[in-house]
Amino acid sequence: MKKICLIVLMGLLLCVSVPVNSSAVQLGKIVAVVNGKPITMYDLQRAAVPELKRARATDSKTVDKIMRKVLDNMILDILVQQEAKRLKITVSKSEVDKRIAEIMKSSRLSKAQFEAELAKEGLTVAELRKNIERQLLGQRVLGVEVGRRTVVTPEEIDKYYNEHKDTLYDRSGLHMGIIIYDPRAPAATIARQLRSGELSFAEACAKYSIHPTREKGGDTGKVEWDRLNDEMSQRLMAMKPGTVSDIFLIKDARKNDFKAQVYLFRPGGGDYKLLTKQQATPMIMEILRAPKSKDRFEDYSSQLKKKAVIDIRL
Repeated sequence: MKKICLIVLMGLLLCVSVPVNSSAVQLGKIVAVVNGKPITMYDLQRAAVPELKRARATDSKTVDKIMRKVLDNMILDILVQQEAKRLKITVSKSEVDKRIAEIMKSSRLSKAQFEAELAKEGLTVAELRKNIERQLLGQRVLGVEVGRRTVVTPEEIDKYYNEHKDTLYDRSGLHMGIIIYDPRAPAATIARQLRSGELSFAEACAKYSIHPTREKGGDTGKVEWDRLNDEMSQRLMAMKPGTVSDIFLIKDARKNDFKAQVYLFRPGGGDYKLLTKQQATPMIMEILRAPKSKDRFEDYSSQLKKKAVIDIRL
């Protein structure tokens, strides 16, 4: 394992370029085979570098822990992609195009600006397209295999509504503002100023955000609730419209962590109407389904791994 850690750290220092010496042979070494599909040391190292950089890992114990975690995620990703093929689930080119267009629209970037932002993150458009295709395939597989195992009962809906009816607002037409803090910015101090009203969200974005929407007050547009990941959906659902979230961590395209806050609001202001039980039921179902889906996902992941032929050589 020491030799492997040394190779990984060398690659980290060389920004994942393949060295023209004996290490190149080691980078081609197969570290795992998943149902016949190999994962090389180069594949693993490339996937792990952002996490290694974030953790500033330099000792073999930390490197080993991170590498094994990343490898486990890579194995699961392969299994999910193989399930997509078995279930004949596909993603069309137009669907990937549409998703990229949505990202550009929410970021309010032109094509040239978008590609420039990708380049800063070390990504090409082709790599982004491949990542989006894999994500969409994974979401569909999980929607089929996990979604059908997740049931919310009428009794659970009644209980949730009675306990939270004073916080269930009409969320149609709401926008989300986001500030992703420059690493040098005093995020905790700014967050306090936002809470006290000393600083507006738009002012904070203009001064301290590195997100492309910073010059537009951080406004990413109308919230598309069905496209949010579980973490962001739960965060926004727990917020009262017109408020700013606490600081949380968000990852960029290379999985580096940045401090961030979001602002949930209705353009032009106006009253925030509470929902009746009937109106709130779809929202409650989504809220209750999220933690159940997480449990079902873990069960499903375990089942996939048990059925698979996995040879780990790390």
